[in-house]
Order: sequence, then C-alpha cells, then structure tokens
Amino acid sequence: MDFRLNDDQTAFRSVLRDFVNHEIVPVAAEWERTGRYPTEIVAGLSQLGLFGITVPEEFGGLDLDPVSFAIVFEELSRGWMGIAGILGSHSLSCRMLAMHGTEEQKQHYLPELATGARRTGIGLTEPDAGTDLQGIRTMAVRDGDHYVVNGTKMWITNARHADPLPVLVKTDPTTSPAHRGMSVLLIDADSPGFEVTKDIDKLGYKGTESCEVLLDNVRVPVSQLLGGVEGRGMQQVLSALEWGRVNIAARSVGIAQRAHDEALAYASQRRAFGQPIADFQAVQLTLARLGTNLQAARLMAYWAADAVARGRADGETGMAKVFCSDVALESAIEAMKVHGGYGYSTEFEVERLYRDSILMSIGEGTNDVLRTVIAKSMVRGETKIG
Repeated sequence: MDFRLNDDQTAFRSVLRDFVNHEIVPVAAEWERTGRYPTEIVAGLSQLGLFGITVPEEFGGLDLDPVSFAIVFEELSRGWMGIAGILGSHSLSCRMLAMHGTEEQKQHYLPELATGARRTGIGLTEPDAGTDLQGIRTMAVRDGDHYVVNGTKMWITNARHADPLPVLVKTDPTTSPAHRGMSVLLIDADSPGFEVTKDIDKLGYKGTESCEVLLDNVRVPVSQLLGGVEGRGMQQVLSALEWGRVNIAARSVGIAQRAHDEALAYASQRRAFGQPIADFQAVQLTLARLGTNLQAARLMAYWAADAVARGRADGETGMAKVFCSDVALESAIEAMKVHGGYGYSTEFEVERLYRDSILMSIGEGTNDVLRTVIAKSMVRGETKIG
C-alpha cells in the first residue's frame, strides 16, 4: 500500500500551491471583506486550465483522475473556500454533461467550458427542496419542439455567469416514484423568462455568488434535454454529486489545513508568562489533535476519490464528506481557541475559516442524511468495512 501521491500529482499540487500562495492568500481577506469579485483569480484558474478538470481531453479538458480533482479543491480552499466554489459547481456540471450529454450537446458546450470562455453551474435546490431533490416543483411542460419551464431555484452558485445552466425539472409529475419523472434541461442564459433575481447574503462562502433564479415560461428547445431522453435527470445528477462529495471533502481538508497552519504559527510566536504558548501542554494537545485529525481527513478524502475512480462509491464518498466536514469545523473552532480573543477578531484568518467550515456539513447533502446513505450502502453490501 502506497499512501503517497505519484510524481504527476505531486508536481500538479506544487503548481496549484504556488498559485494559491501568490494569487489568493494575499488578497482573500480584503476582497472578502469588501465584497470584491475575484476576477483576476478566475482568470488565473482559466490560464491553468482548471475549468476543464472534468472535461475529456478530446474536448480540450484536463480530464483529471479523482484524486487530482480532490487536490484542486483542497489547495484552493486552503487559500479561500469561495474560490473553490466557483470551480466546484462548474466542474460538476461539466462532468454531468460529459457523462450524459448527447454528442451534439458535448460538441457545442464542452470546448468553451474547458477554457472558461463559458462557465456553468447546476440548478438543483429550491425554496422547499434541498437535500430532498424529489420534492422539487419546477415544471417543464412539453409544447411541440420546446419545453415550457416554470419554477424557482435557490442557492445557485455561479448563477450570474452560468451559460448554460443545467436545471433539474419535472417533465412528468404523475410518475411514481417521483425521480422517474425528472429530467435535466440545459438552459441558455439569454433565454426569455430566465432571470437571476437576487444574490443571497451569506455568513461565509464569499467570493462566489449564490442566487435565486426565476424561470417564468422559459421556452427551452427539446434538443436541450440532457442526453435526449426524459426521466433520467435524477440519475444524471446523482452521478455528478458523487464527485461533488469528493469536492466537499477536499474543501474541508483545505480549511482544516489552513486552520492547522494558522494555529501552529500563532502558537509559536504568541508569548504568555514569558514563553511561547506552544510550550504549554494544553496548547500542545490541541495542536496534536489538529494535526492528527487533519491527516486522517486527508487520507479519507483521497480514499474516497480513489473509490470513485474504481466505480460507484456512494458509501465511501458519503463517509469522506461527513468525516472531513466535521474535522473542518472542529479544526476551525480549535484554531480560534488557540488564538484566544484574537481568534474572534476579523483581523485574523481563523474567523473566516470558521464561517466557511459550517457550510461543509450542509452542502452536497446534509451530514445527517448522508449518514443514512452510508448505512443503506453498507446494508446492501456495496460499502464494506474492513
């Protein structure tokens, strides 16, 4: 068993780490505080080819293996988790399109999505439907060569830049179970009746917008039905969300890594009673716990990513997402405690890490719901322990 990255992954991580250290870390706190959109950072992501990490090489993408995919989100989140959000929704959408799109759809969208000339997201959540996607109310009614779409989507990352936006809809609300009547439509941003109505203010996860999207009698050509067959929307979305859980697990590791780094640096330079607080046993115990949990979370994230490379991995990715997100929040809180009163100040990095870490237990399915997914996977014998 070799727990090390291979040479290509190590070199790739080095490039990403340099980019984060020079282009993201110096500006993240100020840009988040002022609400400045990270235009220059997005341009850098494009130059590195990162908008194509889940796009096949034949369409100009990098087509990364799942572990390298995880490394991208770990490193970006170490600098600023919101930047990882810009790339995350885009990458999941590209993955879904590459796996399930018709040849015409892939030829039309993927080359520009790979370069960042186009960007995208994924329209799933609604005011009354989050983790319970079968509860969506957005309807698409067939009218000749078009679908007429009505509904509202919430918390849509990249909504103001997504073109197209894949939207989960109900094409047959009478079918039982409900998921058999659900489909994904690729809706172009200039479609009449498609409107991004507002940005939703958030505790954390700054840098990228999270929006409400209104669909008011939007006419979508039938050719924009993902894969060309109705009723496969839930299956298509879930195949992408498996990578999404690796994404969230890796983001959590990045947050935990930064919390560890900040706590260690502060404990080494902060003095009390005539000595660095790192010399006090209580602080040492906290630092040891931070480092141990961080490394366990990283191994869990990479293990889940490797499982995805081998096939269906609902249980493994669920475990990684739950464990790593718990570690991220605990790490942020413990790092704040090491900082003492300064940890509560917006002048220090750890308060932002705390705000960003909370989302990790909610995004891509809440942790409590995912625990039931893990259990069912074990009961079915799909996820084996030991």
